[in-house]
Amino acid sequence: MQNKVALVTGAAGGIGGAVVEVLADRGVRVAAVDRDAGRLRETVDALTAEGRRIEPFPANVADSTEVDAVVAAAETSLGPLDYLVNVAGVMRFKPVFDLTDEDWRTTFGVNADGVFHVSRAVVRAMVARGGGGAIVTVASNAALVARTGMAAYCASKAAATLFTKSLGLEVARYGIRCNVVAPGSTDTPMLTGMWEGEDESSWKATVEGSLETYKGGIPLGKVAVPRDVANAVLFLLSDEAGHITLHELTVDGGATLGV
Repeated sequence: MQNKVALVTGAAGGIGGAVVEVLADRGVRVAAVDRDAGRLRETVDALTAEGRRIEPFPANVADSTEVDAVVAAAETSLGPLDYLVNVAGVMRFKPVFDLTDEDWRTTFGVNADGVFHVSRAVVRAMVARGGGGAIVTVASNAALVARTGMAAYCASKAAATLFTKSLGLEVARYGIRCNVVAPGSTDTPMLTGMWEGEDESSWKATVEGSLETYKGGIPLGKVAVPRDVANAVLFLLSDEAGHITLHELTVDGGATLGV
């Protein structure tokens, strides 16, 4: 992977930041994209302190005009993109009857539209150069099973999952691989933001599951850390996964029982 170029969205988040770090540690030049310019700069500054080649590109993936400009700027600054990792995501944790139109639009705008906008821009560039490359979308195991309070999130992640696989089918002829990583509960602000209070009981409930909300537990008995997800992304981008495309790799400690 030395001297390859990657674009990672949601780079200021827990999983996105971990993906940026594992790629940069292997000599990849990384364009780090996030709509929160302040947090993005903090993340990049922390990771580049040890000599990694990472550049920040603030952008809202829900805006296709911004996306097209950022992809062009990243290639101008770092070189032609070899990899794309779609990590940017949002959640509105509410029952359906409390969801507003804005909640729905925002969730799909980032989780589904954003994947479409960035993937389209990157694939266009890859194909124009003759093909080759790899794309990984970080979706969720919530795209596989129903969850209370997460209808918009589940639906948007399911859309992103099937979009990525369909894209992979279309671009296979160009040697571009498209895969999905589906995390379960991971130690990030998105997870802890779903809790009324972050204490030992919240962690225990996440691991053990909840009959009240029809949620199973985690057979491995632990919540993932962002690096667990990043390592799965790294594998699917690498040459070791060179004959893998249209695949969904679930990283949830067995929570969805292999569905």
